[in-house]
Amino acid sequence: MDTKQKHYFNQLYQQHLDNLTLQGKRPATIDAYSRAVRRIANFFDCPPDNLSLEQLRIYFRQLINTHSWSTVKLDRNGLQFFYKFTLNKQWEWLNIVKPPHVKRLPDILTPREVSLLITMTKRQRYQAFFFVLYTLGLRLGEGLNLTISDIDSQIMQVHVRNGKGGKDRLIPLPKRSLAVLRQYWRTHKDPQWLFPGIGTNKPMDRAGVQKAMRQVCQDCGITKHVSPHSLRHCYATHLLDAGLDLRSLQALLGHASLNTTARYTQLTKVKTAETAKAVNTLADQLSILWEAS
Repeated sequence: MDTKQKHYFNQLYQQHLDNLTLQGKRPATIDAYSRAVRRIANFFDCPPDNLSLEQLRIYFRQLINTHSWSTVKLDRNGLQFFYKFTLNKQWEWLNIVKPPHVKRLPDILTPREVSLLITMTKRQRYQAFFFVLYTLGLRLGEGLNLTISDIDSQIMQVHVRNGKGGKDRLIPLPKRSLAVLRQYWRTHKDPQWLFPGIGTNKPMDRAGVQKAMRQVCQDCGITKHVSPHSLRHCYATHLLDAGLDLRSLQALLGHASLNTTARYTQLTKVKTAETAKAVNTLADQLSILWEAS
């Protein structure tokens, strides 16, 4: 973009941010929807206000080849918002891209693999963060936004604020997690954040955490498809393996629906063992004439 185009794009982009804020969108949504506009502007190297239908198709074809369907869906929704509220245009997005409805089971690390991942993390800030993320079952954003005031060491609880859907919840604080948080806080003594960014008054960078996990998995020889969010999946699955009931797990995870929590039962060793036993019992009841006696 030349200087004039850049100036015009900045005006459009700021209006997009203002509209997202005025519509009451959550910070994570604002981040995703604004990234969608930046991404397509960089792709065509021009303000994205007069793109043709064919240009949009070209953009989404390459996006599908390089990014997850989750990203494609977020970009689609973000650009639809941009068209509607910033450009005052209607966009028939269903004629452009419609991500398929797929339900995949996440890869789950064993407790030993989780321990190895944390142990092999070289930088202390990431090691402490992965430990807390796993032992509290937090989403990545929830962990990054933890503050000193969220930790109540008197009743051993953590106040998770503004989680998915704008909901707060209280969760138990393990003693070892408290010890790790205290020890790590002494290394930076930030007045607000438990995991502050370096040289900034904001929390630690999300992309840095994701990059650190990829590197650690490579160092550990872990080939499963995992991310920081996978530690939350592991937390849920391992607690079910340990005998925790679904209702209690639902409260810990902050799920609105028990059906969402119930999906983890497909990943537990207990469930797998019970299924294998039932299938074997079913087969053992039958006889075959030519079976060796």
